[in-house]
Amino acid sequence: MLRPIRTLAAAAAALALVSACNSASSNGTEPGKGGSSSGQYYRGVTDDSIKVGGIVSMTSSSGYSKKDTDLGARARYLRANAEGGVNGRKIDYIGAEDDGQDPAKNLAAARKLVQQDKVFAIAPMSSVTFSGADFLQQEQVPTFGWGTLPSFCGPSYIYGFNGCLVPSPGGTINQTWPEGIATVLGGAKGKSVAVIANDSDAGKFGIRTFRQGFAAAGFEVAYAKASVPATAVPSDWAAYVKDIMSSNGGKAPDAVISVMQTPNNIGLFTALKRAGYKGVLSDPTDYDPGLLAKDTTRQALDGVHVLLQFEPFESKTPAMEQFKADIKAAAGGKDVPLNMHMLTGYMSADLFLAIAGKAGKDLTVTHFQNAARDFSDTGTLVGDRALPKGQKDSFGCGALVQLRNGTYEVSVPFKCHRPIPFQ
Repeated sequence: MLRPIRTLAAAAAALALVSACNSASSNGTEPGKGGSSSGQYYRGVTDDSIKVGGIVSMTSSSGYSKKDTDLGARARYLRANAEGGVNGRKIDYIGAEDDGQDPAKNLAAARKLVQQDKVFAIAPMSSVTFSGADFLQQEQVPTFGWGTLPSFCGPSYIYGFNGCLVPSPGGTINQTWPEGIATVLGGAKGKSVAVIANDSDAGKFGIRTFRQGFAAAGFEVAYAKASVPATAVPSDWAAYVKDIMSSNGGKAPDAVISVMQTPNNIGLFTALKRAGYKGVLSDPTDYDPGLLAKDTTRQALDGVHVLLQFEPFESKTPAMEQFKADIKAAAGGKDVPLNMHMLTGYMSADLFLAIAGKAGKDLTVTHFQNAARDFSDTGTLVGDRALPKGQKDSFGCGALVQLRNGTYEVSVPFKCHRPIPFQ
């Protein structure tokens, strides 16, 4: 756990108790504002520190884990502290709460971090559920994560590190995936795709989004269903495979797009291959060298094109080299296999730090929000960033990598695409 020098620990604890009793509804000030001997501070802010926590699905019923999201955030905060912190304050990162991909636990984690731990911000928040979003918005807690859930699109205190990826009507859709698959297939004209997702709110929204995106890129969307149970991985994929293999006028589509997590992808792709499917397979989650340890997993994912909304680890840009060095430092000097969860935590922390730095020495929620309303930068691992645009639109950049013979290769280089209106 990252902790600044603790000479003011007792004072900070007393401040936290005071802060808990202050809110906009009781005293006309912002939530989290309290007093100290040196002036007015906000929840989680002292003379020399800013307390930050995270919410991450460390465990799940399927065995899928995003635990390395915590390492990624820790790596970015370590470097920030080594460079002097943010306007003279070190980041006191208390680590991430595990929500187990359970909506009740997600809300409980949010309440604990705010009401008990008294964090100023939550960065990262990485889960397939975000039931704590309304609470965090109400409590005016800046929160940062991967904008793959609707809650990252619209609320003023919640930020996606690569923008809003599931917008409401009036927003835009990131076209990295459709344009990338078109590149792999040599064009979209005359080509068909099948899109499949879990039977959940996120899955249904993903189907709606990607149906529009692939159609706009020129594909025929032959199949688009959020039909796979969200609570357990099917033991028999035969019915799904049969529907997909005949969806293109009785034939198989040119590409199968899975908007699901690794355990589902392994089952679906294995079943499709056994049924003789020879088209393009793609998903947004399986960029993880750790998945290659098992032969069955490696075989299931071989040939799959994985959507990335950040620079591939194989790139040699200064920003990627810095990321790798930071991860190694956070891992105690060891070379660890990189994965997209690390990048999720890292870039969530990075956006928080960038806005906090702009907010100035007098760090309050108001000053933080004011800084966010006029924020932009360039050349990051997710491309150019801009707010508040990113709370309605994606930043529009990404790449595809393909697993081939146990090694990831860049199949479509990192590029930014013009987003399309979401209907």
